[in-house]
Amino acid sequence: MNILIYLIPLALFMGALGFNAFLWSLKSRQYDDLDGASCRILTDDDDAP
Repeated sequence: MNILIYLIPLALFMGALGFNAFLWSLKSRQYDDLDGASCRILTDDDDAP
């Protein structure tokens, strides 16, 4: 039962860390162009000499 003293704050810290990473990804506009990334792999941009 004494291990809960360590595990509960650790779980809260890890949850807050994941939430902050999610908020950072929203602020850095990672989710703005969801369709562009799926179509970008289909285009051939190689410039052969």
